[in-house]
Amino acid sequence: MTDYRVNKGEAREDQVTAAIEKVTSQIPSSAYLAAALASMVASLTFKASKKDHAALFVGQWAAPFLLMGIYNKLVKLHGSDAATGTASEQI
Repeated sequence: MTDYRVNKGEAREDQVTAAIEKVTSQIPSSAYLAAALASMVASLTFKASKKDHAALFVGQWAAPFLLMGIYNKLVKLHGSDAATGTASEQI
């Protein structure tokens, strides 16, 4: 059986990824949680105002905000190039 896993140090991220991580790592993780909660509150407000389409649209933002928060946290902890030290040194 062939092992297709990528070992530490075998793959590197490009400069675009490193630049995005440098900027987004400065955003506190709680900001993403606040954005998710705000979208849920806005969705509830739209729903109470009988604006069902807007409520569904805004309510679906919560999951992407939470996922961006998880990615942000992982980048802060490990960086995309943790083996080479590129991203982890910028944080």
